[in-house]
Amino acid sequence: MSDLGRVVVLAGGLSHERDVSLRSGRRIADALRAIDVDVEVLDVDGRLLSALAADRPDVVFPALHGSYGEDGAVRDVLDLLGIPYVGSGPDASRTAFDKPMAKAVLRAAGVRTPDSVALPHDTFRDLGASAVLEAIVARFGLPLFVKPARGGSALGASVARTVEELSSAMVGAFSYGDVALVETYLEGTEVAVSVVDTGSGPEALPIVEIVPDSGVYDYTARYTAGTTEFFVPSRLDPEAAQAAAQTALTAHQVLRLRDVSRTDLIVDAAGTAWFLESNVAPGMTETSLLPQAVAAAGLDAGVLYRELLHRAVSRST
Repeated sequence: MSDLGRVVVLAGGLSHERDVSLRSGRRIADALRAIDVDVEVLDVDGRLLSALAADRPDVVFPALHGSYGEDGAVRDVLDLLGIPYVGSGPDASRTAFDKPMAKAVLRAAGVRTPDSVALPHDTFRDLGASAVLEAIVARFGLPLFVKPARGGSALGASVARTVEELSSAMVGAFSYGDVALVETYLEGTEVAVSVVDTGSGPEALPIVEIVPDSGVYDYTARYTAGTTEFFVPSRLDPEAAQAAAQTALTAHQVLRLRDVSRTDLIVDAAGTAWFLESNVAPGMTETSLLPQAVAAAGLDAGVLYRELLHRAVSRST
């Protein structure tokens, strides 16, 4: 058996991404059990703290997506309890989870990211939706990409190629959050670069190229098998691939992320990598991107997760 002691995977919660989180948690637990790590999956609800107190874990692996896992709140609680965990700390999680904030931090560090504006729902309504939409189109043109400023799994995200579609896209984004992020839409190759650090420094895993059948990597394309084609490693030329990997490493370091992250990018025809967002709790489902990168690197997922757990424990000693 493993020398890690009692390992708990946190999954579920009450965010819109609950189902995805449960799937991620099960996959992490299965990979760890395959290499004889004793692990339990716990849901994040009103019984969590009593469960942790009744049988205190030695280390936790958060597999929480959305506001329950990536806004820093649960990580704050784990810090209060003195329980070590895999992944970024609360402050870094909050920064990465807030897409406009993360973009501002990366832009200040010299990383390219699409032009954008973040609009709270109250502002959008009070200033007049039509007038605001006109101003957006006048400033950025069309098409545009609209998504909630906080959240994941592409919930509430869509491409707007007309003013009418932009109006609908804003409604869709606001249905998943109070602030909508409107970005210029970039044509190019969509890729994801996972970064892991088991103690010797951050390392970029093989790049995953994403080609959804629908042309948009939305919720259905992410979690329905057979609706998206993946190329791992990507078909980018070596210089573009290096630029993408370096951008993900820069994001990981500048945002002060820890252990594991996944950065989503668009690589344009000139080979320039454009930052979209970074995730502190990447999906671990059967169709998720980080596990594909792990496999392409020739790594065993369970062994990698065990190494990350050891790293978390070492920080607390």
